[in-house]
Parts: sequence; structure tokens; C-alpha cells
Amino acid sequence: MRDLHSLRRPLGSTGLSVSPLGLGTVKLGRDQGVKYPNGFTIPDDQQALQLLGLARELGINLLDTAPAYGSSEQRLGPLLRGQRQDWVIVSKVGEEFDNGLSHFDFSAAHTRRSVERSLKRLETDYIDLVLVHSNGDDLSILRDEAVYETLAELKQAGLIRGFGFSGKTVDGGLLALERGDCAMVTYNLGEQQERPVLDYAARHAKGVLIKKALASGHVCLDSGVDPVRASFELIFGHPGVGSAIVGTINPLHLAHNVAVAAEVIGGTKSGNRGSAD
Repeated sequence: MRDLHSLRRPLGSTGLSVSPLGLGTVKLGRDQGVKYPNGFTIPDDQQALQLLGLARELGINLLDTAPAYGSSEQRLGPLLRGQRQDWVIVSKVGEEFDNGLSHFDFSAAHTRRSVERSLKRLETDYIDLVLVHSNGDDLSILRDEAVYETLAELKQAGLIRGFGFSGKTVDGGLLALERGDCAMVTYNLGEQQERPVLDYAARHAKGVLIKKALASGHVCLDSGVDPVRASFELIFGHPGVGSAIVGTINPLHLAHNVAVAAEVIGGTKSGNRGSAD
């Protein structure tokens, strides 16, 4: 198996069915203030179309974007025309990125404006999942309740299908799942502190998306061991994981990621986690 078409799974109890890998789109719109090991050039429209076409061909149906990803949302709208039903789109609220700097606003008014703006940019009537883009002060954001209450209202109105939290702490992730549909957590070979959030999600049928699955490109192991395989064995070995977001714009890397994920998940299902090539 070299694609993900037959491996879609429910994202908690959101009603969304997602591919085990999602495509992150920060590199479609932002090249400032990012923490990747190597520099990159933002793809032009033709390159972006080819990347999205390859992702769809490989069985990926999940796209992750955000207002903080520069022009990502604005570009995805035209690029996805006529394909809306083929994609599960995740966007965010809370963080803005202007003139090379991030700033945050978790007020009810900004949350509503941000979602309405994302709908226009993405040229869609609804967004499948909206996450709060935390500044790291997870509990304060959630205890204020303004942002979650507003997202709940937008869900009730049908403008979004689910909401949750992209945080940085275990306590934040747990509280986010108690009150929302999904959490996005960091979980990779080097960072596993947020595993209790995955455990909670598995017990309570909540959605979990993994960010920095490959440590933003920094993951590496001893010679002879495929770091992508080792990463996916860890991630997909946990029953709480819905999907892992990978942000590559390299078609060869994307195809390799998909092939390895399909092999690892297929091996897990048959009781064999797979071995290195």
C-alpha cells in the first residue's frame, strides 16, 4: 500500500473523516519567523497546485492553515476552487502575523471577525475545524471562555463544524478537550510531554491532531534508521491520534511520508508495526 485512501479514520466524535496525514500549508504563505532547519522558497501557484494535486492523489484530504500563516488562506481559496468537498479544512483564530511579527487577540469580537475573514479568504461557506492558536498561556485563554464560547456559537450557526485548541501544555490540552472537540498537540521522537492529552482523547472519543510530527524537519536518528518511519511508529502507535500534520512542499518527501505512514499503519492493523527497509 502506497497511499492513504483506505486509511481514513474518524477525528474523535466530530463526524469528520480524515486521512492519517494532513498537509500543513504554512510554507505556502509564510517564510518569515519560521523554525525550519533549511531555508525554502514559497511555491508559486503552479507548484502549489501540483503539490495539492499530489496530496489528493495520495489520499490526503486534510489541510491545515491559519491566519498566522501569511498568505496561506488567501492562496488556498482560489487553488481549491471546485474541490471543496474533497477536503477537510482546519484553520485557526487568535494569532495574527503582520510585518514579520506575531500578535494575539482572543476576544469574542476578534474571534468572530477572524472566522468570517477566513471564510471569505478560503471561498467557502463553512470551515470544518477551527482551533485556537495559543500564545502558550493556555489556561488563561480557556478560562476566559470568550474564544471558546464564540466558537461554540459559530458551530451552532453552521459556520464551523468543530472547534478546539492548538496549545503548548498538558493542562491546556486537557481542558481544551473537556470543553471542545479537538486538540492539536506536539508529539514526536523528541517531545512526548503532551502524551496525557492523547490518552484522554482516546478514552473520551475526542479528536487529536499532531503538530511537529517530524520536529519541524529537525528529526534525525542513527544511520540506518529511517527517522520518518520511527516517528510514525511512535505517533500511530497511539490510539488517540487522528492525524499528523506534515508541512513539506517537496513532492518526493510528501510521497515518502505517505508511503511510510501507509506501511506503518497497515502493519499496526495486522499486528506488525513494520521494520526498517
